[in-house]
Amino acid sequence: MSGHSKWATIKRQKGANDAKRGQLFTKLSKAITIAVRQGGGVGDPESNFRLRLAIEAARTANMPKENIERAIQRASGKQEVALEEATYEGFGPGGFSVVVEAFTDNKLRTVSEVKNVFNKNGGSMGAQGSVMYQFEKKGVITVEKNGKSLDDIFLIAADSSVDDIEDAGSEVLLYTKPEDVTKIKDELSKNGLTVTTFELIFRPVVNNAISDKVLAEKALSFIDKLESLDDVQRVYANFDIPDELVEDGK
Repeated sequence: MSGHSKWATIKRQKGANDAKRGQLFTKLSKAITIAVRQGGGVGDPESNFRLRLAIEAARTANMPKENIERAIQRASGKQEVALEEATYEGFGPGGFSVVVEAFTDNKLRTVSEVKNVFNKNGGSMGAQGSVMYQFEKKGVITVEKNGKSLDDIFLIAADSSVDDIEDAGSEVLLYTKPEDVTKIKDELSKNGLTVTTFELIFRPVVNNAISDKVLAEKALSFIDKLESLDDVQRVYANFDIPDELVEDGK
């Protein structure tokens, strides 16, 4: 299983402590705010695709309804500190490629914090475009198996224009074109599948295999440290780590 999917699965299996949960809510609020602003101030998720994704992510994380509504209201407030999107690229320990997405009110601070994590953990930041060509924008829908096999779910999803399917233990990942993710998510739900998350990601088209346990642990620790930064929203990596290396380290 490759970088982003592997890391997301590990986090769900281990759960999040209260401190990280609070930080997650802050990041989700930023995502909602950015979605409203980039949607021209539209606070209706039915008319704002990106806002719908952000709200669904917040609900999946059990973020209180009032927090969601507050984030939408803040987005149209004139006194709200302006947030900007920033994307950073680089290489993790061992040379795998990394893309970091951030929402920030101070790009100088954010780039300094991100660079510090790279430098202190055996990685190096690259120039814009240095690794992005190794990724493609995709929608990804996570569904629970609930006793079904991968083939069962494939057959259910076959008529829904899914681009690819990936086994993730007790879950299955379904990849779609970005513009189709919400439509296909609704179709899968109607066909009896339990959707746990759906989002837009950068999926690697070139994978970097890691077979050494120590390097695998360094890779996962590196991603964790990047995601722990307050301004960082998402981290994508193209490492490919065998399941047994991760399971041995649990």
